[in-house]
Amino acid sequence: MALPVVGQDFQSTKDKTLWNDFTYDVGNIFGGVGYAYSRPFHWKGNDWANFGYLTGGTLLLFTVDDELNDWKNGFREDIPDFVIDYGHEYGSPENNYMLTGGVYLAGLFTKNEKLRRTGVLLISSATAGGFLQQVSKRIIGRARPKSGASSSTFDPLHLDRVYDYDSFPSGHAMLAFSNAYAIAKQFKNPWVKAGIYTVGLVPGFVRVMDDFHWISDVAFSTVLSIFIVESIDRYLDSKYDEKYNDSQKKLSWNLSFGPNTMGVSLRF
Repeated sequence: MALPVVGQDFQSTKDKTLWNDFTYDVGNIFGGVGYAYSRPFHWKGNDWANFGYLTGGTLLLFTVDDELNDWKNGFREDIPDFVIDYGHEYGSPENNYMLTGGVYLAGLFTKNEKLRRTGVLLISSATAGGFLQQVSKRIIGRARPKSGASSSTFDPLHLDRVYDYDSFPSGHAMLAFSNAYAIAKQFKNPWVKAGIYTVGLVPGFVRVMDDFHWISDVAFSTVLSIFIVESIDRYLDSKYDEKYNDSQKKLSWNLSFGPNTMGVSLRF
């Protein structure tokens, strides 16, 4: 006669555990966002050097944005429609949160901590980057290529969003590459990582091809997304037993910038 009571107690315990995991993860999502925003106050020499390289590289691209935009117009029609459609759809906020939320819920209900942590990393990185780029767009007010204005045209400091003057940074590029970079952390094979990174770069490429962004918008947003994911991932190392990064990292990266070189160096 006691069996139904045992069953009810078991279900109650199961629901309580699920709720505890959920509330713990939500706290870590907000904690990760706050941690990412606080990092500049704790940067040291190498961190400031990387930020300087990012700023310098963006300014260098800024000087040739118009020329690069004219150059890419010569092969826009050669890009397959399915690539263009994918690039616009995948990087949109609504589709981004469908993906990240799906990953998290799968980990939550299957009690897979690694998948839960991946979902938390995806959601917190998207939230940190998404809010930052929305605020930046309104402050900076850079003209989009499709506005017909030059890359050096700005209409800054608007509380409301002024369309065609909200080019910098690129939300599609930031969200898409944040996802790709976070997901790639689950894999050790450098070729798998490279494939995931390539898929994550497509939305930014497409937004440039369709005159929504300049090259410098996308380049800056892509590298900034790496900063955000790396900082939040380190924060989550202290919150979950499942870790992507052990004491000897499988992958390291560093920005490089000079008279004849500019890029991101990756070591596997």
